[in-house]
Amino acid sequence: MEASRHWRLKQERYTLMGEICPHCEEKIFPPRDICPACGENARNLYKYSGRGEVYSFTTVYQAPAGYEENAPYTIALVRLEEGPMLTAQLTDLGDETVEIGMPVEMVTRKLRSDGERGMLVYGYKFRPQLARTISA
Repeated sequence: MEASRHWRLKQERYTLMGEICPHCEEKIFPPRDICPACGENARNLYKYSGRGEVYSFTTVYQAPAGYEENAPYTIALVRLEEGPMLTAQLTDLGDETVEIGMPVEMVTRKLRSDGERGMLVYGYKFRPQLARTISA
C-alpha cells in the first residue's frame, strides 16, 4: 500500500469515521458519499462508538500474503451499536471463546508491515468488551 493511500484512509482506520445521510438518517460505513438506502448525497461525517457485537466469525489458518505472521487469527462480522456491519480481526482474546452475540469494542492495532519498505500499517480490530464500571 502506498503511504498516501494509508494516510487518506486514516480516519476510517483509527476512529471508525463514517457518514450519516442527512435525508434518511442512514448510518454508512465505510463512507460512500451516496447513501445506499435512498440514493441521495451523504457527506456528513459520523463517528461511530466503536462498540458492537459479533454477528458471525471464522478462524483463518491459511493467511493471505502479508498476513502470514498473524495466522491463525479470528475474523468477525461485527454489527456496530449504530447498525452497520463490518469485517474485522478479533484480538486480545486470550482463552476467551468467541461466540455470536459477544460484546466487542474497537481498538487500534498493527495490521501488518509493508514488506521491504518497513512501513507499519495500523488499523482497527475488535476485542472482547471490557467490563465498564460506574463510579459514584
